[in-house]
Amino acid sequence: MGEAVELTVGDQRVRLSNPDKVYFPESGFTKLDVARYYMSVGEGITRALFERPTTLERYPDGVNGESFFQKRAPKNLPGWIPTARISFPSGRHADEICPTTPAAVVWAANLGCITFHPWPVRRADTDRPDELRIDLDPQPGTDFADAVRAAEQLRPLLEELGLHGWPKTSGGRGLHVFVPIAPEWNFAQVRRAAIAVGRELERRDPSRVTTKWWKEERGERIFVDYNQTARDRTIASAYSVRPNARATVSAPLRWEELADVHPDDFTVGTMPARYAEVGDVHAEMDEHPCRLDAALELAARDESEHGLGDLPYPPEHPKVKGEPKRVQPSRARKTAD
Repeated sequence: MGEAVELTVGDQRVRLSNPDKVYFPESGFTKLDVARYYMSVGEGITRALFERPTTLERYPDGVNGESFFQKRAPKNLPGWIPTARISFPSGRHADEICPTTPAAVVWAANLGCITFHPWPVRRADTDRPDELRIDLDPQPGTDFADAVRAAEQLRPLLEELGLHGWPKTSGGRGLHVFVPIAPEWNFAQVRRAAIAVGRELERRDPSRVTTKWWKEERGERIFVDYNQTARDRTIASAYSVRPNARATVSAPLRWEELADVHPDDFTVGTMPARYAEVGDVHAEMDEHPCRLDAALELAARDESEHGLGDLPYPPEHPKVKGEPKRVQPSRARKTAD
């Protein structure tokens, strides 16, 4: 596997064990390649993770080996990497790492962390999100081009609501649109706003967009996964490597680029050159926080004028007052019969 090496990352020296271990067999990328990739986009991924409690998606033996999500900070965490205590829906707590430097990212990569999953909060206030995250998830029979069409309709809708979105590839077939918001609302309120945005997008293009939670009801449409805004649900950060054979990365984009790109354009091998050329195209995102007032007013109108209330939470969440039954429609019909 090769002798350990030390990398200078900013003001820190980070030890990398087994640097020649192959993490991506099809492309041949090693642990050292992944570490160097994260160094090449260091400022960008640090901006995306800065002071956010972050879950580590680890593949110690590469992407074809076993993996796990590490929520609690590793026991050997260096003193220069801060943590924050987060609360799960169950009421339990955990201290998660909150990267503030590129060195923290490289340190985690040495543990086999391929993908970083930050919470939409900062460690100063872990109960009030400062990002509204909209996940445009292609369902069977749809693809990235369909997600792009949905995003192109989402953009003017957001602007109508006083929201400015920042798109990125998921690294797979989907798209993520992040909206920086003032940290004045709790998780339930932010999720309510996401549902309202999703429902309005669905009304504008019902044949191509859906907010249906149950897969059997979605059809060949783009699913607006509103539950990605629920507590303890996270989305891969900008610049995170994804655990697939192609070693794609979640690439921040300008809106104008959407129609001309494909997720496979952005990999561990290609992203460093793009970053060197254009830098972090989302660098200014946090400087423009938006307010959710208009989106929450839309949610209130949905409830009062259309009788549209809450939607199902993820299965691991405790039951919430006003939430519909978590029963698949087909199963509910069989029970009724």
